[in-house]
Amino acid sequence: MPWNRVWEHCTLILTALGFIIVIGMLLGIISYLYPRLRKPILTVVDILQTIPSLATLGIIMILMGGNQKTVITGIVLYSLLPIVRNTNTGLNSVSPAVKEAAKGMGMTRAYQLFHIDLPLAFPLIFTGIRIAAVTSISVAVFGTFVGGGGLGAVIYQGIRVSSMKLILFGTAALMVMALVIDGIMGLIERRLYRRIGLQVPD
Repeated sequence: MPWNRVWEHCTLILTALGFIIVIGMLLGIISYLYPRLRKPILTVVDILQTIPSLATLGIIMILMGGNQKTVITGIVLYSLLPIVRNTNTGLNSVSPAVKEAAKGMGMTRAYQLFHIDLPLAFPLIFTGIRIAAVTSISVAVFGTFVGGGGLGAVIYQGIRVSSMKLILFGTAALMVMALVIDGIMGLIERRLYRRIGLQVPD
């Protein structure tokens, strides 16, 4: 069985997720600090997610060629929305009383953001990261059509040679990967919410 494809798929997802978290949180923070930019930023990332993932990868392939960088870029663009939206929502949901108290203590805006607002908003931000991680697993399947490899290559090969064994292997590996990642991140998410005394959203 092509176990190397499982590792290849994991590598694609983890690499993309690193970029998604950094870029998504940065855009969410910018949209929070500058309310006028909130609608344009959210509109752009919302539009990116409405474009079919295979079409997104095809457009990027024309510009960058077919390789793993193309797949990673496509995953990043397609999965930004939940992190951007949750970062913005989380920061805006911090109690005004807490913000006023921070200002009253003489905290600068930057200090308040990193020491008060982001820690309190992080459980909701992590929910967005969890959604983006699970979404990335399925989007990465289409990477095989642009030279990215991964488990999509196993499934495609199974279809091409009519091998049920390969198709089931690829499908099962994707399902296990999604369940494991979602399960682990779900446990972390619940702990984060309990730590600040909030109920985990359904």
